[in-house]
Amino acid sequence: MARIKGGMNARRKHNRVLKLAKGYRGARSKQYRIAKQAVMRALTSSYAGRKQRKRDFRKLWITRINAAARLNGLSYSKFMHGLKLAEVDMNRKMLAELAVNDAEGFKELAELAKSKIA
Repeated sequence: MARIKGGMNARRKHNRVLKLAKGYRGARSKQYRIAKQAVMRALTSSYAGRKQRKRDFRKLWITRINAAARLNGLSYSKFMHGLKLAEVDMNRKMLAELAVNDAEGFKELAELAKSKIA
């Protein structure tokens, strides 16, 4: 039986990696071995970045809620505690949206939180 060379499979594999490395600088987009390392690292970083994005947004929401709560005479922790006592189930994303776009609505929540704490 005749021997089959692996050239087609190797070329397909190389082209798949080089396509992912398109736009990288220098040898990272031209040479397979170096491109493979760059792509592996980039895919790892992108996976980690998707997790990091969730943490960053939560941090941003908490900062916005804290700033708005302090304008209404409360700290972030006291505000959240007061909402919990008042049984207001609203996530931080929505509270931050209220803090930025609806100051009056947020002020009402702050007053409610104050009344439940005292």
